[in-house]
Amino acid sequence: MTRREAGKVIGGTAAALVLPITTRAANESSTILTRTVPSSGEKLPVIGLGTWRAFDVDLTSDIRRQLQEVLSMFVKLGGRVIDSSPMYGHAEEVIGDLSAALGIRGKLFLATKVWTRGKESGIKSMERSMALLRTKRIDLMQVHNLVDVNTHLATLREWKDKGRIRYLGITHYEAGAFTDVENIMRSEKLDFVQINYSLMERDAEERVLPLANERGIAVIVNRPFGAGDLFDKVRSKSLPGLATEFDCRSWAQFFLKWIVAHPAVTCAIPATDKPGHLEDNMQGGIGRLPDENMRRRMVEFVSSL
Repeated sequence: MTRREAGKVIGGTAAALVLPITTRAANESSTILTRTVPSSGEKLPVIGLGTWRAFDVDLTSDIRRQLQEVLSMFVKLGGRVIDSSPMYGHAEEVIGDLSAALGIRGKLFLATKVWTRGKESGIKSMERSMALLRTKRIDLMQVHNLVDVNTHLATLREWKDKGRIRYLGITHYEAGAFTDVENIMRSEKLDFVQINYSLMERDAEERVLPLANERGIAVIVNRPFGAGDLFDKVRSKSLPGLATEFDCRSWAQFFLKWIVAHPAVTCAIPATDKPGHLEDNMQGGIGRLPDENMRRRMVEFVSSL
């Protein structure tokens, strides 16, 4: 499978201190950078794991072994944030099953979503998510694509007060919804916002990311590879020489480092079901990151292809 094909499987103040988590894998020390969640001070690794399509599978013995390896490596390399949704088919159930079998629930930051209309339907959906994920508390519950957002945010505040969730937020994956996203960011007290942002989809940096910084909202980035289209753009092309200036050894790392170098971004969530791709993605949160000038040069380079 090419990285492009894998990309189709992939489809994920905040300008606070970046701190390292030291881990050991393949007998080498590596450092996963972290960002601070503004509303709490908690620190999260800048690379997480999305589950759309990649974990919407039937767990045959071979697939189980493969995904267990992905999750084991993710934790070993310092990963914590795993994002899912009832919209993603079997993904919540698969994550719950495998994390329980591996005994890693305590090492994970589980984020999922409510994606329905009506208060009671929303409560039923979230209860089901907890059961599937095999947990009594969700770290982050998000209103998926702003569906019945005001109704669900009211419930999420109640659940947060009761300790059933730790954080609340909203999500969307299209720039066309950013005006609505911004309005909610201004009117509601949110812990997280999840939006699409990549070298091919830079709209978020115009208003959403500055507003998140201003309002003290953590940012999770979905579609970090532009649904895989970025890999098409660079197919058969070598990394530019400038990549060596920020410890970058692959195109996946190039794309991810550009994202997490933005000071408002808390975590990017590329999805994969391949251990090799998972390890490559995690390296996007290790070592030097490009500065503002370098990020502009990266945009110019990719735009010229």
